[in-house]
Amino acid sequence: MAEAGQAESEQDIEIKIQETRQRFKSEYVEAQESQEKYDSRDVEKLFRDDALVEGYLTWRHFIVEDTLKMIDESLQWRREFSVNDLTESSIPRWMFEIGAVYLHGYDKEGNKLFWFKVKLHIKDPKTVLDKKRYVAFWLERYAKREPGMPLTVVFDMSESGLSNIDMDFVKYIISCFKVYYPKFLSKMIMYEMPWIMNAAWKIVKTWLGPDAISKLKFVSKSDIQTFVGPEHLPPYMGGTDQFKYSYPPLPDDDFQSPICENGPIISEDESDLKDAESESKETLESSFNADQSIKPKKVNFIEDGQRSEELDRESVRLKGARKPTTTFKATLMHISPAEELSFGASESEKKCLIVLNNVTKNHVAFKVRTTAPEKYRVKPSNSSCEPGASVDIVVSLHGGFQASPQDRFLVMAAEMESSSGAAATDLAQFWKEVSKPKIMEHRLRCHVLESPKSILSNSFEFPSSPTTNVNEHQDLQSTLMRLLATNAALEQKLDWCLWTQKVLLLLLLFLLALSFTTAYTLWTS
Repeated sequence: MAEAGQAESEQDIEIKIQETRQRFKSEYVEAQESQEKYDSRDVEKLFRDDALVEGYLTWRHFIVEDTLKMIDESLQWRREFSVNDLTESSIPRWMFEIGAVYLHGYDKEGNKLFWFKVKLHIKDPKTVLDKKRYVAFWLERYAKREPGMPLTVVFDMSESGLSNIDMDFVKYIISCFKVYYPKFLSKMIMYEMPWIMNAAWKIVKTWLGPDAISKLKFVSKSDIQTFVGPEHLPPYMGGTDQFKYSYPPLPDDDFQSPICENGPIISEDESDLKDAESESKETLESSFNADQSIKPKKVNFIEDGQRSEELDRESVRLKGARKPTTTFKATLMHISPAEELSFGASESEKKCLIVLNNVTKNHVAFKVRTTAPEKYRVKPSNSSCEPGASVDIVVSLHGGFQASPQDRFLVMAAEMESSSGAAATDLAQFWKEVSKPKIMEHRLRCHVLESPKSILSNSFEFPSSPTTNVNEHQDLQSTLMRLLATNAALEQKLDWCLWTQKVLLLLLLFLLALSFTTAYTLWTS
């Protein structure tokens, strides 16, 4: 799949995207009763979102015919399950409370972990539809919050058995990543799979296809940290994450108020008050003060000097900050960068800039939160922006911390009424009263820049000594031989069990025949 993607140039991809849209419109939308087959919102998104169409094309090796069939199946499923209208309240509460499926933590590549606790799943035809809608709820929630970012699925099979295996449900989960959410699957980690389930997973592999099979990773406690760091693993997997699932609230909201220039924030209300007091002087102009706007301004050289000092301080604050080159255009604000903040190891790479541009006719209040508040200083982290104006937010690493691909930032914005004030107390009260549907949210991930030294060292890395290579080869060979021997022993045991089962079955049939013959003889005599 990767090779097919690399073989396509940007121009070829654009041509394929347009061809896919035109053919889907003529062959599927106009030629059929699409109102009954598809949700109009999904069709509209397909015709405006290039990344979505490219995702389908990539997963089908840029073969348009196969891509069209995949889109048709995907959009029909979305309408059948009413995916666009799935909300927390539309899912039975007990499914959230049991905690068999949820999002929490990240793998070493910065991909969100999608946990399936297999031991908590019991096959029940009465609840299978709700369970499928539950999985769709989580996937759609993540797709809207982290567009274009893949997931790592963790099937935690510890303490599970045959009673927990539901092949129809497993096939549905595979279809979600294979058809309904293309390019979403980073890898599928199978943790502590019992040997008795080997036969079942042989069937599952036939559903996956070669592209998805390469993403399967069978691990145990000894090697799961190859893919997931200990800070995101529970203690029984050898990790240090003390997270315990509970509901409510949903466990995937792990954003907190960042550390600002005055140190860590104690409470939400105090953060609103302190941030607004300290930052409004730099980010808000004097037009918020009605009295000052009415009075005529006088020329004052002292004020001019103060303004000059403020400009100098602002230039110092922004000095060295990495300027964004991409923009996410939302209804309230244009946010730059669109997807990620890039940090490096050197001092010149430890400061990034987030630019917010207000595109409304009212003031817009904003907040910035992060999943790693101990690492970052954000200034301003809580303020407001005038109509048509822009605000530069400096995000900097401090205290010797290094950025990680698992770090995330959340930009929250809400439009303020003309009567709302911009003072600290007004902002604090505004965030308390504003309703959740009116809050715009946009997430940014972290990209860690590779230092030139590490690039050079990787490029000119000399091979290890022959002795080391020989020892490593011998260790790998001995480990492989032990695994092969163990596998052979298990296969022998399985063959012996099957042979014994056949013998017992034959004996049982013989005894039944013998008893039937004896009974018939006695009856006839």
